[in-house]
Amino acid sequence: MAENDLTVTLQQQVQAAYADKTPLNIVGGNSKAFYGRQISGSRLDMSGHRGIISYEPTELVLTARAGTPLVEIEQALATQGQMLAFEPPHWGPGATLGGTVACNLSGPRRPYAGSARDFVLGCRVINGKGELLKFGAEVMKNVAGYDAARLMTGALGTLGVLLDISLKVLPAPQQDLTLIQSCTLAEALNRMNRLAAQPLPLSASAWVDGHLYLRFSGADSAVAAVKAREAGDVLADAAAFWHSLRELNLPFFAGTEKLWRIALPQTAAQPELPGDWLVEWGGAQRWLRSTAAEDDVRTQVAGLGGHAALIHGGDRAGTVFQPLPAGLWQLHQRLKLAFDPAGILNPGRMYEGL
Repeated sequence: MAENDLTVTLQQQVQAAYADKTPLNIVGGNSKAFYGRQISGSRLDMSGHRGIISYEPTELVLTARAGTPLVEIEQALATQGQMLAFEPPHWGPGATLGGTVACNLSGPRRPYAGSARDFVLGCRVINGKGELLKFGAEVMKNVAGYDAARLMTGALGTLGVLLDISLKVLPAPQQDLTLIQSCTLAEALNRMNRLAAQPLPLSASAWVDGHLYLRFSGADSAVAAVKAREAGDVLADAAAFWHSLRELNLPFFAGTEKLWRIALPQTAAQPELPGDWLVEWGGAQRWLRSTAAEDDVRTQVAGLGGHAALIHGGDRAGTVFQPLPAGLWQLHQRLKLAFDPAGILNPGRMYEGL
């Protein structure tokens, strides 16, 4: 499909919805429709609004329309030896840049390179009144409006319709090495924390089914030094493993119990919840397959300083994300009112009433 700028058409659709107070369901590649709460509304199709607007490899900046497939962006970067350092999950062949940024999704490299939000330099959006707004910039040295652009990242489209997004990109590493060590979950958490405190080119870590996977990325000499120093068997097809983890394709994710994504401080104790566990991000992201009561999961995780999101299973019309404290809830309501006064943009996708 050729590049296509549908800004005018999309703006007119939002303006009409605002006038009629019609809820809109913003859809791109539809690869993340399961993420968040189920909503109803007229479909606002972003898939045709696509194309890389600008790419300056020497400046490490790329700007693309929200409906641009992630695959196209990654291919363009690869031709220049560069990458999206937050290693975004696709979760389906139709994954787009807009959906990725709207969900603030990041992959295995996240604790060592940064999240999707950290790489957003600027964006152009349509607010809930059908007005065009621009935040941030297309260069790294200009930080005007920086925080507003980041505010849109992870808002699940509830604050604005993402049109164009500028991202910082990074050079791809010369070499990757993945080592496997057999150990318990407790041992894995200790090793992850120990390695994180050392000057090593660690780029991913995960504990899966009794094995700790450690990926090191960087210059040839740096990776060779790690190989000589650290114990473990070399994983031959490492790219396939990390891809399967990123895309939730490992056997662990195929279970029938509810799937929780739990965010915790890296050094937090392991929650005493029944079920099967998979740990990554140096211990900061812990996946749980469990039949435990939802309130028990959220209460215990909150007590450890974290939060839990229900990714698969459960009532998708109910509570999916960790309930917000009163102060944060009020802040979310004020932001929603400011950007979307009629409440027509993906209403209820994150929380009921937003």
